[in-house]
Amino acid sequence: MNLFKKSLALLLALLLTLSLAGCGQKAQETAEEPGTPEAEAPVTPETDPDPEYTFRVAALKGPTAMGMVRMMALTETASAGYNHLYTLAAAADEVTPALIKGDLDMACVPANLAATLYQKTEGEIVTLAVNTLGVIYIVENGNAVASMADLAGQTIVAAGKGSTPEYALRYLLSENGVDPDTDVIIDWKSEHSECVSALATGAATIALLPQPFVTVAQGKIESLRVALDLTEEWDALDNGSGLITGVVVARKAFVEEHPAALEAFLEEYADSVAWVNENPADAAQLVVDYGILESAAVAEKALPYCNIVCITGEEMKEKLSGYLQVLFDAEPASVGGALPEDGFYYGA
Repeated sequence: MNLFKKSLALLLALLLTLSLAGCGQKAQETAEEPGTPEAEAPVTPETDPDPEYTFRVAALKGPTAMGMVRMMALTETASAGYNHLYTLAAAADEVTPALIKGDLDMACVPANLAATLYQKTEGEIVTLAVNTLGVIYIVENGNAVASMADLAGQTIVAAGKGSTPEYALRYLLSENGVDPDTDVIIDWKSEHSECVSALATGAATIALLPQPFVTVAQGKIESLRVALDLTEEWDALDNGSGLITGVVVARKAFVEEHPAALEAFLEEYADSVAWVNENPADAAQLVVDYGILESAAVAEKALPYCNIVCITGEEMKEKLSGYLQVLFDAEPASVGGALPEDGFYYGA
C-alpha cells in the first residue's frame, strides 16, 4: 500500500512539472508572437544610473563659495547624499580649463564668464542657478559721494578689470551721466586686497570693493563708510534686469548623464544657502574652516551683505538674461560676443 501511495505521488509530481513547463513554453510562444502586446519590450522611464554621483565642484574664495559651506561640512560627515569633491580657487582662470577639459563637473563662476564659456564651448556649458546677486559697493573715507553722479572728477581704486566689477561700474556711471573714460579716473589693481591697502595708507579715499573685502577694509579703517550699494543703484534704473555676480554652471554632457543626481544636488544646495543665511555665526566659522576668510568675525558681519541666493528655473533665466543683455549692449565681448540661447538656462 505504501508503495502504491509513493508511486502515485511521484506520478502526480511528474504530471504537475510537465504542466508547468507547458504553460511556460506557451507563455514564451505568446510573448514572441509578432503583433501581440507581449512581443513589445517593456517601456521604462529613464533613470539616473547613479543617483548619488560624486560631483566634482569648484568655487571661488568669496561669496560664491560661502553658500556651499554647509554642503562641504555634510560631505565630511558622510551624510546621505553629500558625497561631493570640492575645490576652492582664488581666481576663475584656475577653474575654467578644468571645467572645459571635463576634470570638473560644476563650477561657481562670474555670470558674464558663464556666457563666455557657453560661446567658447559651442553650447557645452549650462547654467544651473544664480548663486550671488550684487556684492559690489563704493566705499569712501570721507563724505564727498552720495550718488553715482558725485563720482565725476574722482579717482576710484578698483580690481576686477574685464569682469563683473568693471562692467557694472562702467554701466552705472554711463547711465548716470558720467563718462567712465573721461569723467573719472579708475585706477585698476590686480587684487581687491591692494585696494584695501591703498585706502588704509591714504593713497586712495574711494574704492570699488565687493564683500567681504568691504568688511575687511572697515575693520582697518574706522572712518570708512559704504557710500553706494551698486545693487541698489542698478535696481533704481528699473530696466527689467538685476545685478548678478555669480552663477553655478555645469558641463552639458554631465547634466544629461546624471539628471536625478543633479536635481538632488540642487535641492541640497538650496538647503545649504538657506542654512548659511539663517545661521551666520555658524556659517562664518565654516567659512574660516575652509579657508575662504581668515576671520569668523569678519565673515559673520559680511554674510548679510553678500546676497547669497539659489535662484533656479524661469526666475533664474529672467534675471540672468536681462543682466547679460545689459552687458551685451554695453560691450558684446563681455559675454563672449553673443547672447546665449535658451539651452544655456537649465530648467527654464
